[in-house]
Amino acid sequence: MKIAFVVYPDFTALDLIGPYEVISRWPGAEVRFLASSLAPVRADMGLTVIPTDTPATLPDPDLIVVPGSGNPLPVLDDAALLAWLRSAAPGCSWTASVCTGASLYAAAGVLRGSTTTHWAFRDVVRAYGVAVAPERVVWSGRHISGAGVSAGIDMALALTERVHGRGLAEALQLTLEYDPQPPFDAGSPAKADARTVRRARRILLGDRPLRRVAQFSRRTAALRLRRLRAAI
Repeated sequence: MKIAFVVYPDFTALDLIGPYEVISRWPGAEVRFLASSLAPVRADMGLTVIPTDTPATLPDPDLIVVPGSGNPLPVLDDAALLAWLRSAAPGCSWTASVCTGASLYAAAGVLRGSTTTHWAFRDVVRAYGVAVAPERVVWSGRHISGAGVSAGIDMALALTERVHGRGLAEALQLTLEYDPQPPFDAGSPAKADARTVRRARRILLGDRPLRRVAQFSRRTAALRLRRLRAAI
């Protein structure tokens, strides 16, 4: 099975590495790292990945995995990557996203049904006309999505069960000793108190919060206007 892990500037490392640690252990897995070019790609916190493929060299993967990003808007304008998703995704056996990675499928117009994404990015994904669910893992036909960052491991294990059966999924969970017991019960905005949510938002917005909020607002408004015009 040819598996395309998509990488792009400022992707979030755990969004990629979590699913990779599960899926790369599948029987017959042929792992590729696809980017718009073969130049090294730096994650949002500095990890660098060297791509193995570009859209021209991997037109027909069996599975696509798209990670999210701490800087999720620029990649939504990557015409080459979006064109590849439009071409390759319909022929895949499965497609998957983690965190804000769902927005790339939405921007490419290949996301149907519902999805999940990072809690702070739901409005942008909804602006594409896609239903967003709060669950940690969401199936929609052949597409599976994981919510923010660490949910990529859950997503990959659920996908493993669907593709290879529960036995392998449980064995891989044990192989990775994935037995989450977080020291705090603050892993979603529904559980965290208001002060923690505000602090998390400040972290996500970075050192130029007003500019980031304005960028998100403009993107969301533009997408909604485009949908409205299309409906008239």
